[in-house]
Parts: sequence; C-alpha cells; structure tokens
Amino acid sequence: MPERFPRLRQVVLDATDVRALAEFYRRLLGFAYRPGDETGEHDWLVLNDASGVPRLAFQQVETLPPPTWPTGPRPQMLHLDLTVATRAELDEQHERATALGARLLADEAADPEEPLRVYADPAGHPFCVFVG
Repeated sequence: MPERFPRLRQVVLDATDVRALAEFYRRLLGFAYRPGDETGEHDWLVLNDASGVPRLAFQQVETLPPPTWPTGPRPQMLHLDLTVATRAELDEQHERATALGARLLADEAADPEEPLRVYADPAGHPFCVFVG
C-alpha cells in the first residue's frame, strides 16, 4: 500500500488587521477572496489562487510584535518565497510591492546567481521575491 501524506492546504498569517493584510496579498499576488470573504467584518479570511485553491489565510490577533529579523530578539519564524521569471520582472514587482506598502529589508538584486529582494509586508512578515 502506498504511503499517504497530508496535503498542505494554505499558509496562515496572523494580523492585527486581517482585511488590510489580506488586501495587500490579494493585490500583490492576484488572488481572490474565498466566496463570502469579499466584504464585511471577519476574524479569518482566505485567499484562493486563480483555480480556486486556498493559498493564504489571515487570522485576527489582538497584538503582533513584528519580527526584528535579520537582527534583534524576534526572528522571522516563517516567510514566503515568491518567484518571478526575469530580473526585469523583479524590478517591476519591486515597484508594485512597495507601492502596496511593502518595506524593503534587503536588496540582493545584483547577485548573479540568485537575484532577490527581501521585504516586510504591512504587518511586518518577511517575504522574498527572487528570480527563479
């Protein structure tokens, strides 16, 4: 009998404002709200990809001390890796991410082997965009 494994459903991010953080990632990644999550007050929101598969969820919390990564007392604990096809697209997505409220943490775009940039989302969660 073949070995069975659980499937990863989605990644969940804590947020003190779930709507604002969900909206940031919806606009950054082109995802759509799960039916019923588009409007109203929620303490849990889900974003689906274009095929309707849940990818990210957001859970309301009272407080959320942001990571101090790469230095300081609070590590990042988890981060998202996003990829683009070309260096030009990396630059294009940099403009989009920062316009949506991302904060640049590290810029390795000139790295010849793996160009990337590291950001903090509006809640402070780190994420990377790299050419892959």
